[in-house]
Amino acid sequence: MTYVDETTWRHDPWDDADITDALVVERPRKQRRPFKWLAWAVIFAMMIAIVGAGVWGLRYLEQVNPAGDPGAPVTFTVNADDTLQSISERLEAQGLVSSASVFRFYVDHHGGLELIPGYFQLRPSDHMGNIMRILRTPPSDTFTKVTFPEGYTYTKMGLRLQEEVPRLSAVDFNIAATDGSVRSSFQPDGINSLEGLLFPDTYQVSNGESEAQVLLRMVKLMERVAAQEDLADGAAALGVTPYQVLIVASMIEREARVPEDRAKIARVIYNRLFIGMPLGIDATLLYGQPPGSSPTALRDVDTPYNTYMHAGLPPTPIANPGRASIQAALHPAPNPPQGDPICLALPDGTPCAYLYYVIADEDGGHVFAATLEQHEANVRAARDKGLL
Repeated sequence: MTYVDETTWRHDPWDDADITDALVVERPRKQRRPFKWLAWAVIFAMMIAIVGAGVWGLRYLEQVNPAGDPGAPVTFTVNADDTLQSISERLEAQGLVSSASVFRFYVDHHGGLELIPGYFQLRPSDHMGNIMRILRTPPSDTFTKVTFPEGYTYTKMGLRLQEEVPRLSAVDFNIAATDGSVRSSFQPDGINSLEGLLFPDTYQVSNGESEAQVLLRMVKLMERVAAQEDLADGAAALGVTPYQVLIVASMIEREARVPEDRAKIARVIYNRLFIGMPLGIDATLLYGQPPGSSPTALRDVDTPYNTYMHAGLPPTPIANPGRASIQAALHPAPNPPQGDPICLALPDGTPCAYLYYVIADEDGGHVFAATLEQHEANVRAARDKGLL
């Protein structure tokens, strides 16, 4: 047995069982696992957000600028009480944009949109930037030139307007031209038709105008031309009304083919009216009849426009006359002097007057006569030339 001198023994903590047991106990590890999962969750969420943003961005671009070419222009109406919400929903409903909400987002992030009431021509599936640009343009700044030739009826004018400005309707034009909603100062009581009261010319039709507004401009221009030509005083000098002068002018417009014939045709009309002789004008027979109708066949059809059956003027103009025909109606040619060849066959003392005319050449010129016998000879000559 070995003896240990306690006086020289150095105390070691490991000799203390209580301390030793405490020292050898393993310390618990720090709990890092929750933070690790949180970090992965954040990274995953960021990846989802990035992918989602990319998908949304692609989808957004597709809706802002659809693939393919835009469709044909269609009319879109902005009303006075419209809002961005209401027009965006209508744009989507009409197939002009694919998403109302995306259009509103686009507008909000591209300077906004001040709505202007009117009619706009928009193309389906167009870039939203183009749609915004058009809607920002005042309709009054957008015009279409439409030419209405002399001698057109209001029906033909409506068709021409619809052809040149597709958003406007020929049917609605005709309704507005006959329902009394637009009137002329020359229109007699009881007459609602604007036939003969619309001045034929080239008009700049605004993208904000309706059919009735176009008609009103045409009526006002006719009134201005009438004032320039002194229609009221000229009609009084002839013993007729301004409206009757326009009826005569409309017949001249439909009958005359060369300028020099206008005033002579006017004189024939006034001469026949003065003596109560039926006008016998083929152009009146054709008014309101289907295209291609035969004047000869229509002579036996009793209508208010049959000037073979009924003496006097037809109830309305049969076309819309231009300035030259109005001038001719106001200033008919004088009757031929007694020494004129067509007057030689008349008994002495019989007034010589233009009472008949018929086409005489391929240019559309007419030959005039004072007697029925002369006229019948002129008709035979025209037939021999193949003109009738």
